[in-house]
Amino acid sequence: MRAAGALGIGAGLARAVPAFGSPFLQNTTLRWWWWADEPGFSAWIDDVAARFTAQHSGTSVETLQMDVSAVITQFTTAAAAGEPPDVQFLWNGLYHMENVWLGYLDPLNDYLPADVLRDSNATAMSIYDGGQYRVGWYPVPLLFEYNKDVWDQAGLDADNPPATWDAWMGACEALKTAGFVPFGGGASDGYWGEWYLTLMLTQALNDGGEAIDLFIGERDFREPRYWEFWAKLEEMVKAGYLNDDILSIDLFSAVNKVLTGELATTLNVGAVLPAHIAQIGDRVGMMIAPVYSDGAMGGKPISDTQGFGIPSGSRNKELAAELLALTQAPESLDAMWNLTRYFPANKTWDPSPIDDPTLRQLYDGWVGAETTLW
Repeated sequence: MRAAGALGIGAGLARAVPAFGSPFLQNTTLRWWWWADEPGFSAWIDDVAARFTAQHSGTSVETLQMDVSAVITQFTTAAAAGEPPDVQFLWNGLYHMENVWLGYLDPLNDYLPADVLRDSNATAMSIYDGGQYRVGWYPVPLLFEYNKDVWDQAGLDADNPPATWDAWMGACEALKTAGFVPFGGGASDGYWGEWYLTLMLTQALNDGGEAIDLFIGERDFREPRYWEFWAKLEEMVKAGYLNDDILSIDLFSAVNKVLTGELATTLNVGAVLPAHIAQIGDRVGMMIAPVYSDGAMGGKPISDTQGFGIPSGSRNKELAAELLALTQAPESLDAMWNLTRYFPANKTWDPSPIDDPTLRQLYDGWVGAETTLW
């Protein structure tokens, strides 16, 4: 855990921070638990915490970077014991809604102005029964990432990736023939399967409600169109297109194999791409999942948003709300780009500083565009 130091605070905070009637206690420690797809985002966490400390005399911020395997269980266990943090990182949708239903999270509507909640872009998946339970932090596009150098060596057009399933399988065969592992990842921790399901099952659907019907039993997974995406995975396995060690390595270890060419293509999230671009530059390729179905949602970019909420058991809820408001202030949005080379989720952020063509492609294609919600 780290205690924040002191830095100056920008005037932009005034737009975002609500005014509360009661003064905050001196010598208060605010606990902030967080996780990020890219560990380097710690620079932004530290910056926000330091500016918050400078603004609130007698207050410190203690941050804890959670392990990916404990993001859900660590918070739920602490909340059940009555010892949650004051600000908690939350994955979207069901991952935090279960804690909403258990009464472990407060709706933010009573703490933050409606425009701050709206502009944070936490998405509709953060809203339940009229209450919004998260503010957005950064967008999470889900996509196929590939190594353009490897694709070039296989005789493929790396600047024009395949859009259909047949074209994709042809590309995989070319990669295999050239001596590369065409596609794969790491499934030992379970997350790769979720990513694959999200990218591929979505193509069979006409709207998001159809997915909900499937998961609650109103529709039947035994209907061929709803299990065809698994058949497509089997098709790739039988053709020898996946890495042999996919079941024995974890998600993010495998993701980095695309940098070395050990994998020609993998599944990834956009937040990891700045680190990859720093290593291989414009040889980072990205594509929407190849279309195999005629569902209305096929062929569209998929994205989500990471975010933060306030646990019901926090003893410093108003102070926590001020911290959340600071995360949405203009200087914090700019700091996200300046410190991490990645984008904030907030709709009011001006993307004009994006000066890297690959990151601009990511922003225009998966963040600024109309997307399917993950």
